Amino acid sequence: MGFLSIILQWFANFYDKHLGFINFIIRRWEQVLEYTANHFSLVLTVMFFSLILWISVGLLISRYERLANTAFGIGNILFVIPSISLFGIFITIPMLGLGRTSAALALILYAMMPMVRNVYRGIKSVEWPIIEAGRGMGMSPRQILFQIQIPMAWPIIFAGIRVTVVMITGIATVATFIGERNLGRFIHHGIARESADMIIAGAVLVSVIAILLDYILGKIEDKITSPGLRKEQEQS
Repeated sequence: MGFLSIILQWFANFYDKHLGFINFIIRRWEQVLEYTANHFSLVLTVMFFSLILWISVGLLISRYERLANTAFGIGNILFVIPSISLFGIFITIPMLGLGRTSAALALILYAMMPMVRNVYRGIKSVEWPIIEAGRGMGMSPRQILFQIQIPMAWPIIFAGIRVTVVMITGIATVATFIGERNLGRFIHHGIARESADMIIAGAVLVSVIAILLDYILGKIEDKITSPGLRKEQEQS
């Protein structure tokens, strides 16, 4: 009986120290749902516009080599700017200010480097004899791009997209400092109040969103990647 009491006490202490954030989530579930929905919608908004913009830029620089170094240079510069500084720059621009618009624009710029680079690498990874074979069949440059290069580049392109999603999900927490009501508020307020439960709750929920989105993208990648190309990847 004494041994059982020790085990129960140990578990109670462990729960209070390491799993107390569960109680916090249960107590604040309405706020948790609000912040989680806001966080999720911000990431999806950013990724929607990033896919349209940066895949287009990646395809463009793969056709015009002289633009590649310039695009990579701009992407690298934007990527190394501290996130809080970039958010701060946007809120000083008239018509933007605090809130979702400034947060989304800053995050779209952060998405440039990994996405553009992977699209470019993916297109350039297609071997020249394959492209020449397409030309020999009478295919136009547009047909070669959309029927040969892009399908064969999907694994590398999707690797960039998945990295970007996880990265944006994490950086989005900083947007709380410019008025965005997302999961970053739990982390920010938790630090201010020295509340480990708030910090852990925010961090765990952000991680769950990142893992969920990465899992969904992995399933999409499996669906659109040809079986032959997938088998070749597994063997390599």
